[in-house]
Amino acid sequence: MPVYAYKGVNQSGKATKGTISAEGVRAARAQMRASGIFLTEIQEAHGSAALPSDRGSASASRARDWNFEVSLPTRIPPMEIAMATRQLATLVGAGVPLVQSLSALVEQTEHRALKGVLGQVRDRVNEGGSLAEALVSTGRFDNLYVSMVRAGEASGALEAVLARIADYLEDQVRLNSRVLSILTYPLFMLVFAAIVVGVMVTLVLPQITQLLLDQNLELPWYTSAVIAFSDLLRGYWWAIGLALVATVLGYRAVGRTERGRSALDRFWLGFPVIGRVIRFLAISRFTRTLGSLLASSVNIVQALDIARHVANNSVFEKAADAARDSILEGAPLAIPLKQSGEFPPLVTTMVEVGERSGDLEGMLIKVADTYEEQVETSITRLTSLLEPILILVMVGVVGIIIMAVLMPMLQLTESIG
Repeated sequence: MPVYAYKGVNQSGKATKGTISAEGVRAARAQMRASGIFLTEIQEAHGSAALPSDRGSASASRARDWNFEVSLPTRIPPMEIAMATRQLATLVGAGVPLVQSLSALVEQTEHRALKGVLGQVRDRVNEGGSLAEALVSTGRFDNLYVSMVRAGEASGALEAVLARIADYLEDQVRLNSRVLSILTYPLFMLVFAAIVVGVMVTLVLPQITQLLLDQNLELPWYTSAVIAFSDLLRGYWWAIGLALVATVLGYRAVGRTERGRSALDRFWLGFPVIGRVIRFLAISRFTRTLGSLLASSVNIVQALDIARHVANNSVFEKAADAARDSILEGAPLAIPLKQSGEFPPLVTTMVEVGERSGDLEGMLIKVADTYEEQVETSITRLTSLLEPILILVMVGVVGIIIMAVLMPMLQLTESIG
């Protein structure tokens, strides 16, 4: 059985160290907690070896630990994290100690990956670490989440901050779900139209056009064009597929470079209709994140450093960097936002009013609410416009194919008659 060397603190607060035999690291931690020692460090002692009879169980234990670790990269849905955060806020607000709150959360969490992460957080807190440090150690919580928790611990308002984090996550999930639900029908129509046209061009059309070609008729130009397109799809579908894959990979490669990402972001921001939606979405994310951080007592410079990434747009990241530099020089937030030219007057005006009234975080949240509604309205209008256009395009393409086949068939019928 492996031997582990440990350092820790006993219940009286005195440092202690020693060795312990256990089947694995988790078993050792459990034994030390049962004996009233909070671990700060534990590792397998060098030179220790398992007895022959214990090697199988020790290897199995290490295999179980390894399987537990590799299961953590499984994606955890944001709504699961939001629900767990709100439950933790409720438990902490009820006066339940943090370690016990985390233990209760581990027991009632059904998502396997999240249960493992919360177990790691609980163990780290039980060893004497802060909640923020425990979250960082898992590598599964972003800088926004950790910074708000750290500010809540420092200010003694952890319950309120956790509830605010849950609100933020739920708002983001709700916005993404609305956008996705609005886009679902147009995307379905687009895929359906592509399948219908593909089946007609590659399966139905060749059987009919072969009959026409065998009659040596002089085909109209549009019929010849449709036949050529059908031959292209059937003969070079693999080349078309490779071209599409190469285009996607090239786009992603360009997006990974700083200059390429900046150029692409500016291109999409200037794109008709779609650019407006992208801008509003970036503004809503930026202002909500900044407002939530400021409401959690995070200083504005650090809040800007975090919020810049949430916008997920290099144009707004540069604007946030310029705002941070101006604030360090003593300027109010509204001035650099206005100078960037990327924020509409409504945003800068409400930020200025918030700074004057001392309620900047409240105004930023109102701005986020306003622009989230604008995002939903804009996408709804866009999809209501796209739906008839997609139907007309599909009908038009099918009509062209039918006409390309029907006209020569009529010509053939007349020649026979």
